Amino acid sequence: MRKGKILKIGIDVRCLIDGKRTGVEEYTIGLLSNLFETDDRNRYVLFLNSFRDPKGELAALAKYKNVSVRRFRIPNKLLNLSFWYLGWPHVDKMLGGVDLFFMPNINFVGLSKKARLVLTMHDISFEHMPEMLSLKRRLWHSFVNPRKLCRRADRIIAVSDSTKNDIVSHYGIAESKVRRIYSGVSEEFTQLDRNDASLVEIKEKYKLPFKFIFFLGTVEPRKNIASLVKAFDHLKDLPGMEKLKLVVAGSRGWKFEKTISAMKQAKHTKDIIFISSLPNKDKNAIYNLASVFAYPSFLEGFGFPVLEAMKCGIPVIASNTSSMPEVVGNEGILIDPEKPDELFTALRSILTDKNLHGHFKERGWRRTVIFSWKSTAREFLNLLEGF
Repeated sequence: MRKGKILKIGIDVRCLIDGKRTGVEEYTIGLLSNLFETDDRNRYVLFLNSFRDPKGELAALAKYKNVSVRRFRIPNKLLNLSFWYLGWPHVDKMLGGVDLFFMPNINFVGLSKKARLVLTMHDISFEHMPEMLSLKRRLWHSFVNPRKLCRRADRIIAVSDSTKNDIVSHYGIAESKVRRIYSGVSEEFTQLDRNDASLVEIKEKYKLPFKFIFFLGTVEPRKNIASLVKAFDHLKDLPGMEKLKLVVAGSRGWKFEKTISAMKQAKHTKDIIFISSLPNKDKNAIYNLASVFAYPSFLEGFGFPVLEAMKCGIPVIASNTSSMPEVVGNEGILIDPEKPDELFTALRSILTDKNLHGHFKERGWRRTVIFSWKSTAREFLNLLEGF
């Protein structure tokens, strides 16, 4: 693209239809809202296909004068079949022609040969850990064909160096085609005074104890919640830990049954609080109330909950795999997710050593300043105008 030219940019916002706030939705909302605040020059057309009314935050994104929404009501199964089998219809033409089309996540799509594609890849966990997905989800990835989509893309955004390295090595993509642009963390997350009224309200709403370990994320095998439950059981047997509880919050994902079973069969199951539906507005208060945030996931492309917890001033224990060392740096405790004893030892240290707790509380908060959605939006815009 010639620098200085006003671009017409199509953006796929189908991921916002259900109104969820998991990683992809968080990324899309965070990036686009800051992009539209930053750029009032280029024209943006949001591609939405939904037979029913979407539940997402499209009104907030469409309020800008240079942003419009083109909504189609084609049954998704029919449209996806047509994309997969025929490579048609061409989304860029459905939008009246665009200079480039941006997809914030992999999905079925049809584009004309002239259309330039920018694609964000969050991770390729479905390649590394297919056994942790349902058969239906494995088939979905097979039909979407992320490898082919990456090769079709003119530019790929990787949300971490870990994801970038995976794409280059696993898919054989030229390194020059992949740009690492870190995601940000929402300004909604902040440290609250212990006397803040919202903390009392949320504590009573969810019947939270004074001292608890917190996990937030989709309940699925990849998150390794079962190991956290085992570590918690061992902690509860230690003197002084009688009142400690474990709070697990998150929607049920693929193969969630084993994780739910592990919580129910735990020795101290009565001290495990499961919140299956946590509104976004309540997250900040729960982070602030927690004693420690534990995230022993096997693989993450980025890991928003880790950053959110750190921004709220809560010590973090996370896995030493994939992107998490990039996000946490030296400002949290990193453990091997394959070794439950390491998780137990880290939790015991944080919960019993006030100096260590205070150290990571302060250092974690300082770490988050380098992850800004405004910076993400600026880098994204530079990418679009640079090719």
